[in-house]
Amino acid sequence: MALGTSWKIASMMILVSYDVRTEAAAGRRRLRRVARVCLNYGQRVQKSVFECRVNQAQYEALERALLAEIDLNEDNLRFYRLTEPLTQHVKEFGVFRAVDFENDSLVV
Repeated sequence: MALGTSWKIASMMILVSYDVRTEAAAGRRRLRRVARVCLNYGQRVQKSVFECRVNQAQYEALERALLAEIDLNEDNLRFYRLTEPLTQHVKEFGVFRAVDFENDSLVV
């Protein structure tokens, strides 16, 4: 790369959804921890659904962190990669104000 040349790390938009069994106190703690991890990477769009703009390394770190929190015998965790351009593949209806990952500041 030439001096003064800038490059942008490729990012992707992913959707993280989870269902944590909360009948027991341990499940309620897992639920809070899973949500906290997701908030470190993106924004909540529904109670157990987060949109995250991440690069490959962040995606891998997010996956590892969430797998460390959930109980594979009790809970469900899903990752969906949203295809760009989002304006052609994502439709929003109702009350919600999304963070513009390209132009808004997001403190992580």
